[in-house]
Amino acid sequence: MRRFLQTVIFGAIICRAVLAQDSELDRCLDKADTQLAMNHCASDEGFRVEAQLHDVYQKLLAAAREDPGAVEAIMSMQKAWIDFRDAYMDAMYPAKDKQAAYGSIFPLEFNLLRAKLTQQQTEALKEILKNYVKSNE
Repeated sequence: MRRFLQTVIFGAIICRAVLAQDSELDRCLDKADTQLAMNHCASDEGFRVEAQLHDVYQKLLAAAREDPGAVEAIMSMQKAWIDFRDAYMDAMYPAKDKQAAYGSIFPLEFNLLRAKLTQQQTEALKEILKNYVKSNE
């Protein structure tokens, strides 16, 4: 039981360190009292940041629509990022039986790392979007 509590506490620390912001994730984790609940918080965070990424990506494609070459480059970049993200996740957690290898905290760690990578890509897309917003003003 003590080991479980240490794992849960460690997981909460990782959550806050990885995403370090006052967010829906923080509020969810504040209420979570089990590893399963924390795993759900991390999963929800993953869906939330994926939606943000999708929104920024669609805005970027719309802003670049006048330049087919730019749209193609953006789409190619996004596909390459997805390939990178998936390969990175596989490298971080290479075991075939991930639950056995990494334990009950695996879903939390996996979803938070994926969310972190997604947030980084969202920021990168926002930087590119700034170039189109400036040139269209």
